[in-house]
Amino acid sequence: MLVKIRTLTVCIALVLTGCTSVETSRVKPVDTQTPQVSKTIKHESPRAVTGLKRKVAIARFSNETRYGRSIFLDKSNDQIGKQAVDILSGKLLATEKFILLERADLDKINKELKLGDYKKLKNAADYLVVGSVTEFGRKDTGDVGLFSRTKKQNAFAKVTIRLVDVATSEIIYSEDGEGTAFSEAGTTMGFGSQAGYDATLNDKALEAAITNLASNVIENLLQKPWRGYILGYDSGSFIMSGGKSQNIKTGQTFYIMKKGKRIKNPQTNTYINLPGKRLGSLRTVSSSGDSPRNEVTFCSLVEGNLNEYIKKSDFSDLYITEMN
Repeated sequence: MLVKIRTLTVCIALVLTGCTSVETSRVKPVDTQTPQVSKTIKHESPRAVTGLKRKVAIARFSNETRYGRSIFLDKSNDQIGKQAVDILSGKLLATEKFILLERADLDKINKELKLGDYKKLKNAADYLVVGSVTEFGRKDTGDVGLFSRTKKQNAFAKVTIRLVDVATSEIIYSEDGEGTAFSEAGTTMGFGSQAGYDATLNDKALEAAITNLASNVIENLLQKPWRGYILGYDSGSFIMSGGKSQNIKTGQTFYIMKKGKRIKNPQTNTYINLPGKRLGSLRTVSSSGDSPRNEVTFCSLVEGNLNEYIKKSDFSDLYITEMN
C-alpha cells in the first residue's frame, strides 16, 4: 500500500512539472503587424539618393477618436495626433528623398524668430500630407480552464492619409492603413507569467498602421513632378528657386513652362488647371544659400525668348520642370 501511495505521488509531481514547463513556453512577447513595404523601396539601396527632392510638409495629423481624450486636456493637446506626426516624419526623413518642412510646431519656431528680431518663415511646400487617426482602441481577452488561465491584450489603430498638391489644392492620393499589436501570457496550476497592463501596445499599433502606409505615400510623392520657380533676373542670369539641398547640380537643364489656364467645371463646381506650355529651357550655372529657405540657383537661357517677362520683372506665370 505504501508503495502505491509513493508511486501515485511521483506521478502527480511529474504531471504538475510537465504542465508548468508547457505553460511557460506559451508566454509570448509583444508582437506587431509586419509592415507592408513595397518592392521598389525594399530593393533600393538606402544610400542611392538620386533625383530632385520635393518639399513636403505634414499639415496636420489629428486624433478623431474618443481614445486618449480627457476633460483635463485642451483642444490643442492632441497627444496621439502629435505622436502620429513624429512617426510619419521619421519615415519620410529616413528615405533622404524629401525636404521635410515643419508645420505642427511652426508657431514655436516663429516665436523664437520674433525673439531674435527675424521675419516669420515663408517657405511653401510642394505637397502637404493631411492625416487622421480614425480608429484607435484595445481590448483584453482571456481563456479560463480547469487548471490554466490565459490573458491576451490587443491594440488596434487605423489611420487615413491624404496628399494635397499645394499648387492646385488637388487631393492626389488617399488611403487607409491599419495596424495591430498584442501580448499574451498565462498560468497553469498557479505557475507561469502574470500579465499586467501593457501601455506600449498602443504605440506599437499606431506605428504599425503608419508604417503600412509609408511606402505608398513615399512612392506617390516621388511620382509627382518636381517644380521650381523663376524668382528674378539679374545681370544676364535667371534666378531659380532651390539649390543643393534639393539635389540641383551645376550643368542640369530644365524646361521653362507657362502655367495653363484655370477654368471652372460647372458639373463638379471645381477648378481645373489646363496643361502648361513649354517656352524654352534653362541650364544651371551656380547656386547660393545654405538651407531650403534661402537657396537659389543661377541659370542661363538655353532656348526660348523671355524678354516679355524680363521687361515686366514678373515671372509668376512661369514654372520650372525637370526634363524627362
